[in-house]
Amino acid sequence: MPGSDEILLLEKDTKKVENLIASADLIFCLDYHHPNRTGKMEELLVAAKGAKVIIDHHRDPDKDFATILFSDITASSTSQLIYDLIDVQDHLSLINKECGTCLYTGIVTDTGSFRFASTSARTHNIAADLINRGIRTWEAHENLYDTNSLNKLKMVSYAMLEKLVIIPEHKTAYVWLKKEEEERFNIVKGDTEGLVNQVLSIEGIRLAGFFKEAESIIKISFRSKGEIPTNQLCRENFEGGGHLNASGGKYVGKIEDAIQKFVTILPNFVEQNKKCFE
Repeated sequence: MPGSDEILLLEKDTKKVENLIASADLIFCLDYHHPNRTGKMEELLVAAKGAKVIIDHHRDPDKDFATILFSDITASSTSQLIYDLIDVQDHLSLINKECGTCLYTGIVTDTGSFRFASTSARTHNIAADLINRGIRTWEAHENLYDTNSLNKLKMVSYAMLEKLVIIPEHKTAYVWLKKEEEERFNIVKGDTEGLVNQVLSIEGIRLAGFFKEAESIIKISFRSKGEIPTNQLCRENFEGGGHLNASGGKYVGKIEDAIQKFVTILPNFVEQNKKCFE
C-alpha cells in the first residue's frame, strides 16, 4: 500500500504512538464507531485532549466520544465516506494515483469485492472515477488476494479439513483455531482474515462463524447472506456488533465454551430469522 511504510503500530512503536496521540490537536478515527474497538489504544484515545473526528459506517456510533461525527450506515465503506468528504469540498483534483489506490483498496475490502448489499451505484461510480485517475485495479487485487504465504495456505487447508463444523439443519457452519494451532503454522496477524468468508462460500450455507483464541479473549467473526443479522447476533450474545452481513464479537473464557454458547443460541436465532434462512 502506498504510504504503508510510514504507519506506526502501537505494539512496535509504543512510546512514539503514545506521545503522538497525547499531543495531537486533531485525531481522525476511521472505520470504528467506538473507542473500545481499538483494543489497547482505547485508553490513549479517551485520555487524549485533541478533537476526535469519527468517519465511519457502523451502527450506533459513540456520540459522546466524537467531537465531529460523520456517520452513514448505508455507505459501503469508510473509504467511500472519505471520498465523499473530499468531493463535497471540491478537492477531487487532489486525488492522485497513490491516494486513489488506498481509497479503492478500502472500498474493495469493505464491500467483499463489490458483492455485499451495501454496494451501490455510487460505489461503482467512485471506483470508476478512481480508475480514471490512474489506479491499477489488478495490482490492488493481486496485492490483496494473490500474495498468500505458504504457511497461510497450509493453515487454511488444515482449518477447512480438520476444524470445520457444518450444522446443515440450520444452514450454518463454523471453523475454529486454538493458539497452538496458529503457532504450528507460524501464523501472523492478518493471516486468518477471509477464512470465515470461505466457510460462507460453502453451497447451502447462510451463516458462517470463526472462533480463535486471542490474548485473554476469544475473538469471533460472523458472516451471512441475505438479511440474516449478524450484528444482532453479536450485539445480543458476544459483546460486539458491526454490519448486517459482517460482524464481530468476543467471549471471555475457553474457546470450547464460546462455541457451545453459539451452538446453544443458534436454534432460537434461526427461528427468529426464519424467513432469512429459507
